[in-house]
Amino acid sequence: MASERSPLLLPSGSSTANNHYNHSQQEETSDNMTESDVDAAAVRRALRKVDWRLIPLLFVTYMLNFMDKAILSSASVFGLIDDTHLVGQQYSWVSSIFYFGYFFWQYPTNILIARLPVAKYLAINTFFWGAIVALTAACVNYGGLLAVRFLLGVAEATITPAFMFITTTWYTRDEIPFRTGIWFSGNSIGGLVASLLAYGVGHIEHPLHPWMWMFIILGLATFLWAFALLFLLPDSISNAKFLTPHEREIMTNRAIIAGTGRTEQTHWRWDQTRECLVDPKTWHIFALAILTQIPNGGTQNFGNLVIKSFGFTSLQSTLINIPSSVISAITIALTGYLAGRFRQVNCILIVAIVALSVTGSAIIYARSHHVTKGAQLFGYFLLATGPSVLPLVMSLVQANYKGVTKKMTMTAMMFIAYCAGNIAGPQFFKTSEAPAYQTAFRAILICYIISAALAVSLRVYLQFTNARRDHEEGVVGNAGSSSGVVAGGKVADVVEAVRDASLQPEDFDDVTDWQTVGFRYRL
Repeated sequence: MASERSPLLLPSGSSTANNHYNHSQQEETSDNMTESDVDAAAVRRALRKVDWRLIPLLFVTYMLNFMDKAILSSASVFGLIDDTHLVGQQYSWVSSIFYFGYFFWQYPTNILIARLPVAKYLAINTFFWGAIVALTAACVNYGGLLAVRFLLGVAEATITPAFMFITTTWYTRDEIPFRTGIWFSGNSIGGLVASLLAYGVGHIEHPLHPWMWMFIILGLATFLWAFALLFLLPDSISNAKFLTPHEREIMTNRAIIAGTGRTEQTHWRWDQTRECLVDPKTWHIFALAILTQIPNGGTQNFGNLVIKSFGFTSLQSTLINIPSSVISAITIALTGYLAGRFRQVNCILIVAIVALSVTGSAIIYARSHHVTKGAQLFGYFLLATGPSVLPLVMSLVQANYKGVTKKMTMTAMMFIAYCAGNIAGPQFFKTSEAPAYQTAFRAILICYIISAALAVSLRVYLQFTNARRDHEEGVVGNAGSSSGVVAGGKVADVVEAVRDASLQPEDFDDVTDWQTVGFRYRL
């Protein structure tokens, strides 16, 4: 690394900035503070400002994002099925059609995310999404429900890929898993809030049925929240008005040195798309996404019906989902923290979570052998840990893929798999097998067992690849840096790297992980 201070850390050509910097140096000397102390304080201040601006916006949006899916399960026990005259597998298809819309718009939206101002594009999608949720209350038949649920899938297809793009734009590879875990836990908190909303609205006596009020209230809240995204969420680091010019340069340099590269001023590159498609880790992650989302798609939409089958009432089933949501939120936040803190535990955490989910599904599957109600409920709570697999898989994508097009292609593929799993999941819940749903819980058990084997296989492959690249490149790379060229493959302290590294124009280039010497994969 170059020993001189990077000129990119201060606005070039600014005499005011230079005077301020010289004055700051005098104050440092008088207070016996080192340059490193001042730089560390500046980075912490900038990162804290980014966290307080971005994370609450992402968290609340993701909470609303999950609530409109969770509320369908609550609506199913508050009259939606009878009022819209659903029979046979029609409710399963109402659950699944959402993911056909999601699938349809997934790849186009990933291309648009990389090309358009991401915050404005996200806000426009949220306006559309809120309107569609509210319109669900006007549905009177099967066809109407299919139409609005398909459009809702189109609207929401942008949310998670955009959030992954934003997280990799602003944060380092060590920070990505925990931040992803925080905003993704909005999923579980959304389930909790949706249960409380359903419980409260379930007592309403009005010409409009309770399930209609659920969609009206949630749709209006989502539509109004879109204004917060429009006015508060920045499109990129360079136009983040809440940061000073110096802080914007700090955040940009952190992304280049210890993140996965700069995301601004790039264009779609088909060579990166091809590289993504021949990368073995792509297909590991693709398969993991499908297999973990088949259980999710089923339990998400049939959760209340399953709990009701244990012997609880409709209102009780909504309340029982509250501790389930809390368990899920805690698991997501905890595993996200551990994956960020330790660079070699991601796949191990996936296996641990899957083991809990296997146990839970096995208990419920065995209930035909007179398993007690308490044991069945315990099994259901163990299943609540399952959703925390997806943010860990997302973190592997965000931290292990470099190159904007390669990363967005993998993101699109992962959510195509996500759609396929969630489309298939509800179909295993056969109306003819209610309330035991033996086929569904047998499928869930099998999917989670195979997922554990895939996580082990992915870890072995990434370990082998890191060792091979160490041998071929002649340097021991680092899973915390973005580029061995910039950081020398040794980023023990991001603050020092940002202060000392002399960034060259080529360091800002849009290159992939395969093309970056010193880039090593998180396990």
